[in-house]
Amino acid sequence: MSLRVIGTGFGRTGTDSMRNALNILGVGPTHHMFELDEGSPLRQGWLDLAKGAAPDWNALFAGYNSCVDWPSAYYWRSLIDEFPKARVLLTMRSAESWWTSFEATTLKYIQSGDDPNGLAHLLVAEQVFGGRPDDREHAIAIYNRNTEEVIAAVDPERLLVHQLGDGWAPLCDWLGLPVPDVEYPSGNTTKDIIRRLEEKGVDLK
Repeated sequence: MSLRVIGTGFGRTGTDSMRNALNILGVGPTHHMFELDEGSPLRQGWLDLAKGAAPDWNALFAGYNSCVDWPSAYYWRSLIDEFPKARVLLTMRSAESWWTSFEATTLKYIQSGDDPNGLAHLLVAEQVFGGRPDDREHAIAIYNRNTEEVIAAVDPERLLVHQLGDGWAPLCDWLGLPVPDVEYPSGNTTKDIIRRLEEKGVDLK
């Protein structure tokens, strides 16, 4: 197994739309936090990694050719070295709009206490944001720092910075693939996430 595309952008930067886009283009299956819900055979391995276990990337990405979103995006520094031929993708949006979306979705889920031993808590809240995911200025600073570090660390010829709303053209040009005859995917909106969590019985109030 060798990853073809490594996503380095935080959740809530269009990562689910990108997951679908990469799958449509044939460079998937694409790993995403959605792949690690309860019952996933890969979930425990990622939980162990978040608790400090040594990574077995081939096992963690078994069956996948690309990855976006957390938890994999947190480990991008290791992944770009582990898979030197993979292209590196930075999905992003303005820091303010990212915070608005994060606060209304991922942060509310973390604060609900629904899954205190899950990846949203162990990795996103504790490791990505140092235990302060609800501190707006701190979280935005972490978000901006991640963007800056990716751009500084990755060879520009290897990297695509894909802004929310960029659509097919830059992605397909970067991958050397034709633009599909379908609209660029759009989904996993704030309303979508809130509805899905409420259907699961998560108290977001």
